Amino acid sequence: MKVHDVIVVGAGHAGCEAALAAARLGADTVLITLNLDHIAQMSCNPAVGGIAKGQVVREIDALGGAQGLVTESATIQFRLLNRTKGPAVWSPRAQCDKAVYQRAMKLLLEETENLTLLQAEAVGFLLESGRLAGIRTHLGEEVRARAVVLTTGTFLNGLLHYGMIHYSGGRAGDFPANALSQAIAGELKLRLGRLKTGTPPRLLARSIDFSAMPEQPPEPDVEEFSFWSRELRPALPEAVRHDLPCHMVYTTDRTAEVARANLHQSPMYRGVITGIGTRYCPSFEDKVVRFPHHPRHLLFLEPEGAQTREYYLNGLSTSLPIEVQKELVHSIPGLEHAVITRYAYAIEYDYLPPEQIDRTLRVKTFDNLFTAGQINGTSGYEEAAGQGLIAGLNAARTAAGELPVAPGRDISYIGVMLDDLATKEITEPYRLFTSRAEYRLTLRQENADLRLCDFAHRHGLLSGTKYREFCAYRDELQAALNFCRTERIAGRPLLLYLKEAAPDSPAGSPVPGIPPDRLPSLPDGKRGERIWRELLIEARYDGYLQREALEINRLKRFEETVIPRDFAYDRLPGLSGESRQKLLKIRPATLGQAGRIDGVTPTDVALLQVALKKSGAGS
Repeated sequence: MKVHDVIVVGAGHAGCEAALAAARLGADTVLITLNLDHIAQMSCNPAVGGIAKGQVVREIDALGGAQGLVTESATIQFRLLNRTKGPAVWSPRAQCDKAVYQRAMKLLLEETENLTLLQAEAVGFLLESGRLAGIRTHLGEEVRARAVVLTTGTFLNGLLHYGMIHYSGGRAGDFPANALSQAIAGELKLRLGRLKTGTPPRLLARSIDFSAMPEQPPEPDVEEFSFWSRELRPALPEAVRHDLPCHMVYTTDRTAEVARANLHQSPMYRGVITGIGTRYCPSFEDKVVRFPHHPRHLLFLEPEGAQTREYYLNGLSTSLPIEVQKELVHSIPGLEHAVITRYAYAIEYDYLPPEQIDRTLRVKTFDNLFTAGQINGTSGYEEAAGQGLIAGLNAARTAAGELPVAPGRDISYIGVMLDDLATKEITEPYRLFTSRAEYRLTLRQENADLRLCDFAHRHGLLSGTKYREFCAYRDELQAALNFCRTERIAGRPLLLYLKEAAPDSPAGSPVPGIPPDRLPSLPDGKRGERIWRELLIEARYDGYLQREALEINRLKRFEETVIPRDFAYDRLPGLSGESRQKLLKIRPATLGQAGRIDGVTPTDVALLQVALKKSGAGS
């Protein structure tokens, strides 16, 4: 019987990147999903990027992934968020045509070498001598592989809530994966928890009065998520560019009154929903309860595509009954006669509390099983895609007999997320923010290739042609940066003068105090513009970046001190009871990770360091 290298179960944003990464490494990969026409579906907001999330999309691109490239085929509005703040927190965000995004990703998967797509339902696992050998489908087919990646999204025991009406589903219009959830708990003996998320209603454009709504137009200067030249990008069908506006609208006192008057019909407030929802994207009824002092709430009407007239009402997630949803929508200025085409709902689903995985996304009890996306307790397309890429990479490495790897939190937001998942106690859907990163001056969106392309090429994720293009850019940038550090004007390095220039000013623009002929010579086109911007950002943060680099190097020895997986924390005297309990539960991979566990004190870390040194472990 044929044995594949990698099976990926689920074709959402995590599953697509996992399958593409594994195939890119040459692994014979099978991507199994319930419905091939729902690949990479944007079940919630049809947008990619945002605060910290945009950085992740850039990192995925630097690692050879697809999300940024596909987004550019589907963009209908682009904005660079936080422009009024420092470049360290600039974040790209694109509103997408969700149908175009879906079709482009499906085409990319279909045309990828080493990758097979299969429409089927995974219902169980093949176990041989305690090792995972593959999966079983609902048709009785056995699909065997050397490694498996689970990217199940909200489908595990998915339960949809419309007020007091509840039914099973992976999302509206899709079946759940109940049998697979039972197999994870029953056959693999893994512990499952319960989380909840939700989505707002969709409205018909011709029933909306846009006349009184402030318009949020797209930015005129469109930047790109992808670093690569056109010649090195896959031949995706380029969508005809439609720069469509979004609109802003506010709820009213009446909107809040309707929500409060119907809390008894909310499954969340009735105790029907037991899963914990995301703190940072609450339902509207939760907003009016938690923030009663806010007289109104800002909502955004966002187009779902250029070839549809449905709008997404961003900010009005709810699980209230459909009649109440109509009242809520009609209480908002401009939406008095709005027609709801798709009702809002909440969905509960099973997830794998991530203390059961390590930061390579490998399940601790199965060396060849990896998980990515919402099954790990995260939220967001971008977080899912970043995990999927790493899980696919490591599944392919495992199939080839190599050890799994992961980028560190000092070089990527993806690394921050992986470390948080394996270290922190995840009790609610996890979302990335720039504040989660200690080194966010270093982890900027525009330098993701400088941080990650070496890692990607070293581990087979990046082709030689892409890596050569990156190296040429890096060499030119380094030469320009060296020139700005050594060239002196009036006794001061040129780099100090560049601090006076706006970091988004175009190449060739005047800089106070510098004659134009003293500026570095830059290549024409996109590469020259990128180098110029990088020089201005480096100039602005120069001293801070040097201090951050010193801190990263100082802590590196803790990250390089490996703790054996079977280390006997219960026999180490002096540890506090809480620390011992947390260390036994998490079983950190390194001394640095141990120090980031909640409840583990610096004294505990010092005791552990001494014990590792005495035993000869950790070196």
